[in-house]
Amino acid sequence: MKKTLSIIALSIIGFGLVSCKKENKETQSAETAAHDSASTTGPLLVDSSRTSVHHEAAAPVSNEPSTTVALSENNFDFGKIKKGDKVEHVYEVTNTGKNPLIISEVKPGCGCTAPDFTKEPIMPGKKGKVTLHFDSSSFDGNVQKYADVFANVEKSPIRLTFTANIQP
Repeated sequence: MKKTLSIIALSIIGFGLVSCKKENKETQSAETAAHDSASTTGPLLVDSSRTSVHHEAAAPVSNEPSTTVALSENNFDFGKIKKGDKVEHVYEVTNTGKNPLIISEVKPGCGCTAPDFTKEPIMPGKKGKVTLHFDSSSFDGNVQKYADVFANVEKSPIRLTFTANIQP
């Protein structure tokens, strides 16, 4: 009886996990369609093995006064890279408001992406950075990844995306 309950519990836990698996065009289009049609309170998570939609709890709302931000870009294309390459891209953020810009958290959509970001307040008129590091070891072909940037701006999170074409 204990063995059966353990197997059931592990099965249930296994279905709830989201993994960083190789994506194909069908999964990517399902993810895009699910994201476009879903009403979310937090980042959208898609289990690519089942194409089901999960919602993650939103990051805490900042108590800091709101400000505005301008991005150098919100999407970057690495182009063709070799499988196993570890690449990074720096997204520049400029505080265009009147209050200090505070980036509280950057949440990547996948374990293959790691963020670095300016931790200290970015004063009005000044610039900060969000760097996304991507490990292509687990992928082949075209991939699209994202990270959500939580800050004291009206429309938080800000989604940064990148694409790459992973070559063998």
